Amino acid sequence: MKLSDMFSSLAENARSFEERVSEWQEQMNAQGDDMMASARKWQEATMQRQEELNKQMQGYFDEAGENVRTQWETMQSAWEEQFQTMQKKGEEMRASAMKSGNFADWAEAYAAQMVTFAQKMQDEAANAIAAATEARGKSDGKKKG
Repeated sequence: MKLSDMFSSLAENARSFEERVSEWQEQMNAQGDDMMASARKWQEATMQRQEELNKQMQGYFDEAGENVRTQWETMQSAWEEQFQTMQKKGEEMRASAMKSGNFADWAEAYAAQMVTFAQKMQDEAANAIAAATEARGKSDGKKKG
């Protein structure tokens, strides 16, 4: 899968998520249990998409040189550690919010924070795609010249 396709997929997933959130908010009061089931299904589908993306990324890096793979694995490990730290802190805060009775407010704030984080990651992905495209163009230009 090309980097541009991956970025397009990420953007489409964000659009889909925004549409789904709007639908959830409209239906929230009327269909509590159904909404929870729908949210769980959406989360499962998201996890499946992430697994597919991981496989595509692995295929991409299988074709790369050893040095690139080593550097990427180091970076990926650091990202995963940071993500796990964020998840752990989020779980601690979630438990505290549930005990205090402010879970709905906390959940909304947490969702907003995660969307903001995802947007930052999209920006980083856009910058990475631009840099990769420029580097590939320069590399291909040297091969031809």
